[in-house]
Amino acid sequence: MSVGLVRIRHMPEETVPPRAVDPTERAHLRDAQGFGPPVHRFVPSPELADVVRRYWLPVWSLPPGRVTAQRVLQYPVCLLVVSEDYASVVGPSSGLSIKELAGSGWAVGAMLQPGAGSPLLGGPVSLTDGQLDLDTLATIDGSALAAAVRAAMSPAPDDPERRRSAVLTVEAALRPLAPLDGEGLLVNAVVEYVEGDPRVHRVGQICEKFALTERSLQRLAARRIGLSPKWLIQRRRLHEAAERLSADGSVDLARIAADLGYTDQAHFGRDWRRVTGVTPGEYAAQPRLS
Repeated sequence: MSVGLVRIRHMPEETVPPRAVDPTERAHLRDAQGFGPPVHRFVPSPELADVVRRYWLPVWSLPPGRVTAQRVLQYPVCLLVVSEDYASVVGPSSGLSIKELAGSGWAVGAMLQPGAGSPLLGGPVSLTDGQLDLDTLATIDGSALAAAVRAAMSPAPDDPERRRSAVLTVEAALRPLAPLDGEGLLVNAVVEYVEGDPRVHRVGQICEKFALTERSLQRLAARRIGLSPKWLIQRRRLHEAAERLSADGSVDLARIAADLGYTDQAHFGRDWRRVTGVTPGEYAAQPRLS
């Protein structure tokens, strides 16, 4: 899909009524003290549902000397992010994404759908574990978008109307990416299937579902997501694990491992620790603060 330069424009407020969604997010892990900044999340307008999963706006104010490391088990998607200090497209993270926060600040982000990274980047998604300055893209006027978002959020990012205006601005910039091409819609469907069905434990199940050879599926995932089909299954497992480990009350690690399709608890523990840096038991024991 070829996308021309996107012009930034403000849309009438009645066009896109940003609607808040569930304030919890299983991909977002707590820091060691149990802290997570307030994050305001909104759904896209219906005509952009195949392009954008959601918009997210964290706003934080930490006491002097306090630093928090925000850890995210990212989805297989690209992110468009504008803050006071930077404006970037962030590629999928194969491991754990870590962002340190200090002082006061905010960010306005769009979590794209899996199939939308390629049209935004203007080619295959080769940005895994990396990022690009927004103003280097040929498909979007990144400098204008960053300036418009900063104008919308300043000087009061806590104001709901300013957050709404920022979402409308990003929505306007991404609107020309719709509609997705057929391959993009297929990628969206593949990821939705893997993320939504906990019974998917093998790449072969994906191939059977979508009538694809394993080689075709591998190429599709590499081109449009920058990750492998096996990674999709593994990440879904870790997201489920994060949700279960964050539940109140006692945690049965052996039961979690079995429910996620692991052959044994040790295998689950190795996978979790390799990505997060702590054992499942250590993470479950961490504080649960707001």
